[in-house]
Amino acid sequence: MRLTQGQKDAETVFSDDPVEVAKSWEDQGADYLHVVDLDGAFEGVPKNLTIVEQIIKKIKVPVEFGGGLRTTQSIKTMLDMGTDRVIVGTKAIDSPSWVDELCKTFPGRIAVGIDAKNGKVAVKGWTSLCEWTAIDFAREIEKASPCALIFTDISKDGMLQGPNISSLKELLLAVKTPVIASGGISSLKDIEELSRLPIAGMIIGKALYTGHIKLSEAKELCNSVHIKK
Repeated sequence: MRLTQGQKDAETVFSDDPVEVAKSWEDQGADYLHVVDLDGAFEGVPKNLTIVEQIIKKIKVPVEFGGGLRTTQSIKTMLDMGTDRVIVGTKAIDSPSWVDELCKTFPGRIAVGIDAKNGKVAVKGWTSLCEWTAIDFAREIEKASPCALIFTDISKDGMLQGPNISSLKELLLAVKTPVIASGGISSLKDIEELSRLPIAGMIIGKALYTGHIKLSEAKELCNSVHIKK
């Protein structure tokens, strides 16, 4: 299932079998799988652990997971299950010191999601904005040494209108932590433009499901741009 601009009432279901979908992406050459528990994000606790566990058992590529991870125990559960790394968001806003503890306890396995709208950080499944600007929060949370920052412009997410390049560039100038771009990536042109930035990676969602982007072509393009660099 995918949301449009993070709105719970604007969801599109592409398949009722997430495990088979995950296997399909692996078969098509995916090197890494991004999994989000949308129910967990809205309710504040992971709700689809059985499905995630089945995905991890079914495929061989690494999985990163986010959605409702707001306790140390839930994060430990996910990592023990075989998740390569986890993404924290809402709780990170309220407790940067907690993220610091997590990064020390699980080094290299904690990524922080920065979901922004109009420059402000969104929390609780993107249902509300907080006082932090995306840039200020990124600078603050970087002190905890997360393995990556996953930046999503909510206004672009699911819209197939291209990513927010200007906001992404601003973030890249503000931090040294690896940044992963997410939201709005809808064409090979978007991928080429992003590939020329010093990002650690990009997350493509809806455009793959709708066929706007073919995974094989995206990988080939990224590799060719990297070689030219």
